[in-house]
Amino acid sequence: MKAAVITFPGSNCDRDAYSALSALAAVSGAAKPSDITKVWHGDAALPKVDLVVLPGGFSYGDYLRSGAMAANSPILKDVVAHANRGGLTLGICNGFQILTEAGLVPGVLLRNAGLKFVCKPVQLRVESTATAFTKNYNKNQVITIPVAHHDGNYFAAADTLKAMEDNDQIAFRYCTEDGQVTAEANPNGSLSNIAGVFNAGKNVLGMMPHPERYADSMVGGADGAPMLQALLAA
Repeated sequence: MKAAVITFPGSNCDRDAYSALSALAAVSGAAKPSDITKVWHGDAALPKVDLVVLPGGFSYGDYLRSGAMAANSPILKDVVAHANRGGLTLGICNGFQILTEAGLVPGVLLRNAGLKFVCKPVQLRVESTATAFTKNYNKNQVITIPVAHHDGNYFAAADTLKAMEDNDQIAFRYCTEDGQVTAEANPNGSLSNIAGVFNAGKNVLGMMPHPERYADSMVGGADGAPMLQALLAA
């Protein structure tokens, strides 16, 4: 597995993603740490990679709309081409916003319902496991992953949501510790408690929670590690 982590002006989780992937690659042997590379947003082309990660942060200061300017960066043309030919693509937090702006996953991300920045660990229920991203989890498993966002309120039109449900494109939902999907467990007002979604081909995942921040128990939790390990082994 070879992976590229994209850095935009204002990215602040690119090093987290790079470090988590590199550390897990070294431990698992599924890839060499040198197989994980960093790519600048202004580059015209990706190196030859299997996985592209769009990290969290505030690309271009969230001007215009979160992710809107980054979606028009030079590198995004090649990221879109990579995704459209089946390449694995993971967008985390601001990366999720970029994916929606680039049309790589359905829906949009609005201001949080409470109009406040939310930063805390949350519980997620795994909705789909038949993907390269989630195959190391069990269906309906409850995992803990932190969120840190102001614009994470997921919305899609009713017909879009139905099509996504029918095609098993919902990856994660915010839930209680015992797996109940409730309004109280929803940190941002997302439609149907949605925390992450796939594209129709399930090779692209956008999610607001940060798996790279919970990839080592020494930093508070490791529930994000199974996803990153699955991608390294894909």
